[in-house]
This record gives sequence, structure tokens and C-alpha cells, in this order.
Amino acid sequence: MRSIWKGEVSFGLVNVPVKVYAATEDHDLHARQVDKKDGVRIRYKKVRDDNGEEVEFADIAKAYESEEGEMVILTKDDLASLPVEQNHEIEVTEFVPADQVDPVAFDNAYFLEPASRSNRAYVLMREALQQTDRLAICTFTLRNRTRLCALRVYKDVLMLQTLLWPDEIRPAILEGLDKEAKVRPQEVKMAASLIETMAADFEPEKYEDDYQNQLKELIEAKAAGGEAFTVEEKESSDDDGDDEVADLLAALRASVKDRGGKADDADDEDDDEDDEDSGSAKKTASKKSGSSSAKKTPAKKAAAKKAPAKKAAAKKSTAKKSTSSKSDSGSSGSGTAKKSTASKSTAKKAPAKKATARKTPAKKSA
Repeated sequence: MRSIWKGEVSFGLVNVPVKVYAATEDHDLHARQVDKKDGVRIRYKKVRDDNGEEVEFADIAKAYESEEGEMVILTKDDLASLPVEQNHEIEVTEFVPADQVDPVAFDNAYFLEPASRSNRAYVLMREALQQTDRLAICTFTLRNRTRLCALRVYKDVLMLQTLLWPDEIRPAILEGLDKEAKVRPQEVKMAASLIETMAADFEPEKYEDDYQNQLKELIEAKAAGGEAFTVEEKESSDDDGDDEVADLLAALRASVKDRGGKADDADDEDDDEDDEDSGSAKKTASKKSGSSSAKKTPAKKAAAKKAPAKKAAAKKSTAKKSTSSKSDSGSSGSGTAKKSTASKSTAKKAPAKKATARKTPAKKSA
């Protein structure tokens, strides 16, 4: 890299000699204007307004309009005579908290390299900025312009970030925000849940400029006489966009579930009182139905418990019948005894286990 400026960073009585390098570069592919018939490049010529004659680049000067409307020509020597142009100093005016400078004000970035044999002052300033978590607000002149800038630390390097002047940032007056829509608390909560499922550390290396990559692919394909991509037809829609937010909460829930998060399936609370009352009524009804279901469950269990008792009673009657038939098959008195015993066993179904235990010796004796 080649330095574009050389000077000193001064704060108090400390001076840090530095060299300035451009920290960013453009990677976009730039198109040239050509004649579409044969691809011959089109060039622009500098011509006079009065007669249309072409003017050479060496004969072109800069002119500024005065308050009276007169055009004043300034040469490079005139611009170099300005006092700010003769000042090769990045003057620190104050140190401010880093979070007080909004990123919208950041413009171009420049690396600062130590320009002296010893980089002790450079390292000292870097360490002090890191420990205090502050930005150094500076002013300096670069390319005929006085610039406001912030000095900060970027990956163990002092970086000079030019700032836009306050009047260069437009006020955020937007018609779409004249009437602010009401957002329900459930929607805010679900949106926050979605943000949490997508939270990660910023790793710029995993992102690529898809447009530039596809543009290169298209250029190579066209140069080879082929086609790289096919155009997909998009259906035209006359919707004004209201349908997109018709069920915002449902879309948020689906997004959270798709990301593997937990979505709250509880009933939504509306702002209107009528909706709140109806929601309460629904919840009460659901509680009642839940309680009735809970009550019915033990009844089913009791019925299930009775079934073995019936089987035990059946075994008792069978055992009695077999015993009585062996003792006296033709006796009517034994038949009466059978009936009375069967009625007793039916009335006393609970102690089925005891009755079964008593009948066991009877079977052995038989």
C-alpha cells in the first residue's frame, strides 16, 4: 500500500507521527459505455459551452461561484495556500464514549502506521483508547477538505474514521411512520424469541457478495457464447402489502418453530375489553371441561377394578356348583343353598381375594 497522507496525531503535548493509508477498496466490477451495435467504447469529451470546441485536460481549471454569482478560478497553488492545507496535523479535540457516535455518521476508514523509528507513543495511545473505551474526535485536512473524524482501535491498529458533518445527515422524516401501528405484546415477545434463535457472533468471512460472483459467472458465460442463468417470471400482484402482516403472530410462531425454538401456544390477549372477556370465558370453559374430564377418569378406573371382582365371583359360583353337584346332584335343598350363596357372593364383591383363598382348600379336599 502507498500512504496518502503523512503527519502527526497530537493530543495535549503528545505527538504521534503517522502515515495514513486507505483501509477499504472497491471490489465491484465496473461497466464501460459502448456502442451496442459493435461494442466500440464511448468516450466523453470536455467541450466549451459557447462553441463546442474540445478542451484539453491540462487547460481545465476549477472555478467557484461567488455570492454575487461571479465565477472565480482557483488554481492548485491557490488551494495549497489555504492555512488548513499547510497543517499536517490530526488534532484531537476530545475523547468521547464509543457508544455516543452513531454508525450512520461513519464515512471512510484509514489505517494509521507509526512513522517514527520508535512506535512507543503509537502503542501508548492505542492501549489508552482500548482501556478507556473511548473515541478520539479529531479534525484534519485531506485533499482540500477539512474533515471531522474519529480515532479508534481496529485489530491492534489505530484507525482514522472520517465522520459526516451533522448537516450531511438527512432528517428521518418518512411518511410511512406518520401513523405508528399498534404492536401487541405477544408479537414483541415472539419476535424477541425469533431473534434469540438467530443470535450468533458476527463472522464477516462467511458472507459473500452474491451479485458480484454471479455477475462474473454471467460475463464468462456470455464470453463463451452461452447463457449462465435463466430468467424466472415473477407473478405480478396488486396487493398493497396489508396481507403480509395480516397474521404477524402466526408467522413469527412458525419462524421460531422452524428455527428450533419454543413458540408460546397460549391464547393471544387482545387490547379490547370485549376480547379479554371472551378470552376469559374461553379459559373458564376449558378449565371446567378439564375438571370434568379429571372427575370422569377415576370412575373409569373404579370400573376397571370391579371387573376382576366379577370374575372372582364367577369363580366362586362355579366352585360352589361343582362341589354341590358332587355331594348331592338331586337334592333341592342344595339348590336353595346355591342361590343363597350366589346372592351373598354378588353382594360382597370387594373381598374377592379372601373368598378365593378360602375355596382353595375346598378344591383340594374335593
